Amino acid sequence: MSVDPYKRGRMRSPKETKSYIDPFQLNKPLDGACVGQVLQSKNNQFKVGDYVLGNFGWREYWLSRDSKNVMKINQKIAPLQSFLGALGMPGLTSYVGLVSIGKLNEGKDTVFVSAASGAVGSIACQIAKIKGCQVVGSAGSEEKVEWLLDDVKVDHTFNHKTVGENNLSSELKKGCPKGIDLYFDNVGGKHLEAAIDNMKTFGRIVLCGMIYQYNTTTPPLGPSNLFLAVTSRIRL
Repeated sequence: MSVDPYKRGRMRSPKETKSYIDPFQLNKPLDGACVGQVLQSKNNQFKVGDYVLGNFGWREYWLSRDSKNVMKINQKIAPLQSFLGALGMPGLTSYVGLVSIGKLNEGKDTVFVSAASGAVGSIACQIAKIKGCQVVGSAGSEEKVEWLLDDVKVDHTFNHKTVGENNLSSELKKGCPKGIDLYFDNVGGKHLEAAIDNMKTFGRIVLCGMIYQYNTTTPPLGPSNLFLAVTSRIRL
């Protein structure tokens, strides 16, 4: 069983680690992105039947005191569930990471995405492909690898469990023989180390997640080759 890193991080005490969001509270409903339908309204910005997106917790009914914490959504644009995926937080995370932070060069970059079949990774792959880039992805099963090749249309992918963490760098070299321009990192650990091995001069690494260490109980080792970030003038 895998645990959503966003949720896993909120299961830690503030004393354990710093975070950008408050931890879950015992005996209170879990917070999380939800789509709901307006059943009653005293706010002229919303009418009965409207659909809204908010972070108001996983429950059947919820009362909003103002309009700041919900956003009206148009179900004619896409299915409602899309606003929790491609048109929600995962999509925004992918877009901002690649375009705003990673400075994706349309039609030019070789992009590596780890955890490429995940909610964020799969959208990052698709955005990079739409922008005409070469895309390489890693995943944790043969089924995911096939999906990335057949449906997402990445250029090269591999099962990191089959390859083994000590061979990640050489496997990346197969898919990126001229090096990596942009790495969208969801994993950290040996994936990050392998990517640093293969980064081009002035390459960019977007640090989105660190799945490798979310459940560690002792401080994990950092990439042993981090000095290459200096010699290759890499931006992290």
